[in-house]
Amino acid sequence: MTKYMTKSIEEIHAALKQGEVTSADLIKESLEKSHEVQEKCNAFVTILDDAKETAVTDNLLSGIPYGIKDNYSTKGILSTGSSNTLKDYVPFFTATAIENLERAGAVAVNKTVLDEFGMGGTGTTGHTGTVLNPWDTTRICAGSSAGSAAAVAAGVYPYATGSDTGDSIRKPAAYCGIVGYKPTYGMISRYGLFPFASSLDHCGALTRSVKDAAIVVDNMKGIDKNDMTSWDSKDINLYESITGEVKGKKLCYIKELCDIKNYPNADNELKQHLENFHNALNKCKDLGMEVEEVSVDRNLINAIYSTYIVIYSAESSSNMSNLTGLIFGPRGTGDNYIDIIKDHRTKGFSPLIKRRFVIGSYVLQAQNKDRYFHNAQRVRRLLVDTWKNLFKTYDAVILPVSIGPAKKLAELDKDYDANTIALDEHLQVGNFGGFPSITIPDGFVNGLPVALNITGNCYDDANVLNIAYALENSMNYKNQIAGGEKHD
Repeated sequence: MTKYMTKSIEEIHAALKQGEVTSADLIKESLEKSHEVQEKCNAFVTILDDAKETAVTDNLLSGIPYGIKDNYSTKGILSTGSSNTLKDYVPFFTATAIENLERAGAVAVNKTVLDEFGMGGTGTTGHTGTVLNPWDTTRICAGSSAGSAAAVAAGVYPYATGSDTGDSIRKPAAYCGIVGYKPTYGMISRYGLFPFASSLDHCGALTRSVKDAAIVVDNMKGIDKNDMTSWDSKDINLYESITGEVKGKKLCYIKELCDIKNYPNADNELKQHLENFHNALNKCKDLGMEVEEVSVDRNLINAIYSTYIVIYSAESSSNMSNLTGLIFGPRGTGDNYIDIIKDHRTKGFSPLIKRRFVIGSYVLQAQNKDRYFHNAQRVRRLLVDTWKNLFKTYDAVILPVSIGPAKKLAELDKDYDANTIALDEHLQVGNFGGFPSITIPDGFVNGLPVALNITGNCYDDANVLNIAYALENSMNYKNQIAGGEKHD
């Protein structure tokens, strides 16, 4: 039988409309692959073996299976946030973004593993265990959208939902050789997404091509009365806006992040990764785009990661104060409600989460707030203003993602060169400013995928996607399946 889950959304839709395959056939294929990938990668919290076919309409997503990151609320379906504190939680409502996909006729076939409540960049802290990279199971997928990235890369379905608070869609996409797109803040309603850091949280999608990302987000987005930060994007049609015409577009990259001379201790992986990136810049020029190097204060760039930690720790400690074990989740034990809450949170949260809550509580204490939290907000403003100033001249900022391919599980405690921290963490600026940001593959290093990122100004999503689409088409890394199978 022909495999359809490795094809693009357009190809699958055409096959459905022409009667080559049915929605039921696709669900069967996707579920079989789900169980196979679960054995190999541990990508899922729940596999929905009773998923039902839907009618095939003119909507490109109708009848096609997909995956839902397990921090999206799904009515009547286990929704854990990959945390023991919600290991038995079954919501009574569905997130708006998922409702929008349901209305499009999309078929959810599983809920994917994440780092606990999205707080992690490794895919190793979910309560069901570590997610393994389908390209090399000795390596991580990054996080927090680890299960979604692994599943899409392995060919379980053409897309899955993700959420991105620092780089949680875009870095897993990079490590798994696929596309990760975080649209402008508020384009997709966050109602029903478990809140992590509300000023940074974005919904988005992981796919195997830029055009598929546009199709999915077109169907997820929309203003929502339940999310006051959402905005009316009905006049934006991302899929129809993709033309591939980019002549005259202007891109910039940041010298302090991209010049190999700034990394005196660079290993061969970093050297090759940056070489791939500069090759991609040449392709941009071949397409008729202008590409210029710019300089940004190194001290400001070096402050990105610490600023991110302070802000998200503060916001998450506040957002998750409702996880008491009294309202929902497994009840703790104790002689009074304080002891019950303490027992619930002590046993339920992983060590990583506890550390971050401690940091969050500390930086919000009255005597510490101005020194840490307010200062972090000031640096955030400086960073956003710096990028906004670049967008006055340039259509987008283009940068490499991370310091190379996926890290080995056995080396997660390795001390990396401090000079590389900013290169590994710069995607967080996209969350600070709510900017549309997309990661696409740009080659391989030691047989493992690496990627670049394109970030533009707020509400300029169509321009960002069009640039990414044109560049993607100039390379040969679209529709990659882990293991080397390609469908161009």
